Amino acid sequence: MTQARMIDGHNNLPLKLRQLYQNKLSKIDLRTLTTTHTNIQKLQAGLVGAQVWSVFVPCGAQNKDVVRLTLEQIDIIDRLCKTYDEFEMVTSSQGIENLPNDKIACLMGIHGGHSIDSSLAALRIYYELGVRYMALTNACNTPWAQSAVQSENHLHPDTSGLSSFGIKVVKEMNRLGMMIDLSHASQATAMDVLGISKAPVIFSHSLALTVCEHPRNIPDDILQRLRQNNGIVMVIFHGKPEDCGGKTVGISTVIENLDYIRSTVGSENIGLSGGYNGELPLSEGLEDISKCQTLIQKLLDKGWSEEEVRGILRENFLRVYREVEKVRDASAVQKPKEAEIPLRLVQNKCRLELKPPPRISLLD
Repeated sequence: MTQARMIDGHNNLPLKLRQLYQNKLSKIDLRTLTTTHTNIQKLQAGLVGAQVWSVFVPCGAQNKDVVRLTLEQIDIIDRLCKTYDEFEMVTSSQGIENLPNDKIACLMGIHGGHSIDSSLAALRIYYELGVRYMALTNACNTPWAQSAVQSENHLHPDTSGLSSFGIKVVKEMNRLGMMIDLSHASQATAMDVLGISKAPVIFSHSLALTVCEHPRNIPDDILQRLRQNNGIVMVIFHGKPEDCGGKTVGISTVIENLDYIRSTVGSENIGLSGGYNGELPLSEGLEDISKCQTLIQKLLDKGWSEEEVRGILRENFLRVYREVEKVRDASAVQKPKEAEIPLRLVQNKCRLELKPPPRISLLD
């Protein structure tokens, strides 16, 4: 791990900083913070080389002030990574690869497509601000993509799979070089995306459905399509007992998922995702990211090769990132897409329709 420092695909610390400290960094010292699962000492002890910070705004903000809240979460991540010398914001695969070992790369991933408010312009602005992946859904449908579950609100109940506007979102993400995250997406949405995307996709924090039966997890047929797509599943370290047959989720459950996905599609389609500071209970043996070394040792003891372990720690994610950038570079001649979602799908009291001004007669 000192030679292949871990890329952690998902951490909800920015949301905790909003909930506990109203995004006031002056109130905390992240080097030793004890009110969250994550601090810099634990990241260093876990030999984390890159951390994707989750830009998460709950589904309750959909059709309200979700864009403002998303920008505020991007701001707290940007300020966080500028405040501490241990961090450095990166926006490319090369940025991760070239980083000195005494630094932890900061990346941003939006945790739910409702954050773009059905606007390709908002998507492009987020990319310009440094966001490098976006989950198409969270625990709610958007007007253009179906979620695996509807646990926070029941807006857009008629959405099924990926809509025609959703296809444009996927194609614009390919053009921009933004990774498509299918964690939380319905199986129909995932299949639609896997049939459209020219770039590999990721599941930033998921498990295998066969091992842990929950609608959010990945069935075998989608795992096979993911292998064809050359994407990765970043196996999350946590889960609820009811998601895994009633058994307490621990390090053995994580290893069971890793072993199963490896036997089904191969280790080259796997990454790792701590998933800390979210709502899921902590796994026994993986109470914080510093315990990741124990997980890696157990995999080596079970017969995983050092090459496979380097892959899931780091190299598989970097391969996907590089291939996403190649698709972006090959799309350089394409113009930004100017499609707008049909107004009837997004019409609500918080949305203003900008109409042409009334014509003024010269006689007036």
